[in-house]
Amino acid sequence: MTETRDAELHHLIGGVLCLDFANTLYGHQDPIHEYLYDYRDLVLWSRHAGLLTHSRAEDILEYARQDPNESARIFQHAIDLREMIFRVFSNLAQGHTPVETDLDRLHQTWLESHAHSRFVQKDKGFVLDWEEARAGDAVLWPVLQSAVVVLTSEEVSRVKQCGRCDWLFLDMSRNRSRRWCSMSACGNRVKMARRYRRAKEEDPLAPSS
Repeated sequence: MTETRDAELHHLIGGVLCLDFANTLYGHQDPIHEYLYDYRDLVLWSRHAGLLTHSRAEDILEYARQDPNESARIFQHAIDLREMIFRVFSNLAQGHTPVETDLDRLHQTWLESHAHSRFVQKDKGFVLDWEEARAGDAVLWPVLQSAVVVLTSEEVSRVKQCGRCDWLFLDMSRNRSRRWCSMSACGNRVKMARRYRRAKEEDPLAPSS
């Protein structure tokens, strides 16, 4: 039985594809946990995020096995893009203007990806979709599209960064009051820490556990 990789267990809490991709590293300044260790992880994460079917993922991995050097290059490119996307939206979440070189690179890479786009007719018109290619970097095209869509929409003002960790998310709450990437994770840990501090203030001799 094939062992489940961390990339397939990643918590998709960003609310939008590009932020979920940025969150595949926990701790960008001081790395704590990496979810993507190689090209296989990149493809498995893409399947986990709903970008690829099982058969499509297997096709891409088979293509990658035929050219491991190219796969390694694409993987490093993906990690570079992840960090660039993280910097752009982390700056915005903190009320800062993203670095111009990051914005320029996002724009240029997005333009390059659109060489593989096409219009597909739907019931009520057309949508932009991607060609059925075995290109190793195909998994990155929708991520780039997601980043540009968020950046150029009103939703960009809803991008926030967790008050405990560095994960990014889209705050879709009515009063924009969401503070944590997940209440079941960071939110509960902060609440427990507060209760502990209050208990120690009331009784300094109280046990620590």
